[in-house]
Amino acid sequence: MRMVTQKEQMPESPVVEVPVYELCFNHQNPRFFLEHEQSEEDLLLRLWRDFVVDEVALSIAHNGYFRHEPLFVAMEGDQHVVVEGNRRLAAVLLLLSGELREQVGATDLPAISSARAKELKKLPIIKCQRSEIWQYIGFKHVNGPQPWRSYAKAQYVAWVHNELGTPLDDIARMIGDRHMTVHRLYRGLMVLRQAEQAEVFDLENRWSKHFPFSHLYAGLDYPNIRSFLGIDKGADFRKDPVPSSHISNLGYLCLWLYGQKPTRPLIQYQNPDLRRLEEAIGNDDGLVALKRGLPLDVAVDISIGDEELFKRHLLDARHRLQKARSKQLTGYQGDTDTLQIAKEILDLADHLVLDIGSLAAQV
Repeated sequence: MRMVTQKEQMPESPVVEVPVYELCFNHQNPRFFLEHEQSEEDLLLRLWRDFVVDEVALSIAHNGYFRHEPLFVAMEGDQHVVVEGNRRLAAVLLLLSGELREQVGATDLPAISSARAKELKKLPIIKCQRSEIWQYIGFKHVNGPQPWRSYAKAQYVAWVHNELGTPLDDIARMIGDRHMTVHRLYRGLMVLRQAEQAEVFDLENRWSKHFPFSHLYAGLDYPNIRSFLGIDKGADFRKDPVPSSHISNLGYLCLWLYGQKPTRPLIQYQNPDLRRLEEAIGNDDGLVALKRGLPLDVAVDISIGDEELFKRHLLDARHRLQKARSKQLTGYQGDTDTLQIAKEILDLADHLVLDIGSLAAQV
């Protein structure tokens, strides 16, 4: 099927000029990650603090507002809500108001001329319904040139699918996703919402303010994690992929991924920690260790078992010694410390061979 182009996704409504102070920020913007209702001033501060508005403002101060880039605005009641273009709106508001710059700490922005200020008093907009431009926004921010973070992408995909009723396959096709990203984002968010609704995880009480949502949606690709949550392939992309019988396991998984104050998460870095968590979850002894709150390293070692760990350590030692020998001619400068280290390794190896031989004779 043919992918819809960006030009085809844009609404055909005419561009009109609207006074900038009549425009409102989009409180439903998935990037804001709002945990409670916030004022326009709060959102302006958030945009300045977290979304690199200074770069946009500097460009507008120097070049003016590019009139061929209208804001997309939805009429909601008597409000002009900027559905697409919140950073540009924030930049213009800050350039026009010294008071707002003081409030958000944007004191480094340059002063603009009266002519530039007059030009910015009205901005070009295209009036639309939210449902009319989801393809354009999805193309641009979910799978396009200005990507949002994964949690914002997932929220947007869920809104289009759950509220507008658009099938996930159609969303993927229309924004050019060929790697199941849309489906994986949706599944991750539905699993997270299940955890919150069942009260086995409190997103606001997570260990870190930063929320690496990708840990969850990537983790759901791992067979052992899916089995731990009881997710069948046929239930992958439903609103409730985790069966009620496995909700308590979902609470454990969220705890290990994100922590709950005062408990730290086990996952510090997605790679390799997520793979190691999956390895521990797939073993009964490793899983018991995780549930008892033991460190990830310990749980992984328990899941592997001493026999396999012994072999892995020997193979690792051999590999490292081979690499060391390959650097001997250029790396050894005749110092006695290095020679002593080599002698200690030889002594350890001799004792290891003797011990293994003795044990083998008893078998």
